[in-house]
Amino acid sequence: MSIISSTRHATASTTSTLSQRLVAAIGASILGASLVYFAGFSHIDAVHNAAHDTRHSSAFPCH
Repeated sequence: MSIISSTRHATASTTSTLSQRLVAAIGASILGASLVYFAGFSHIDAVHNAAHDTRHSSAFPCH
């Protein structure tokens, strides 16, 4: 009976870990997209010049 109990516990732990990974991945994606669009469409010269070559090498329009 203890085998069934530990199997249930392991399944619940795996599901929790998967949902935590999903939340972390979505959060990182939103943060990354926000940074790319901020740097891509920023009219601040320092931000534009810092990311200029990287944007052009990845075919992101900035002009």
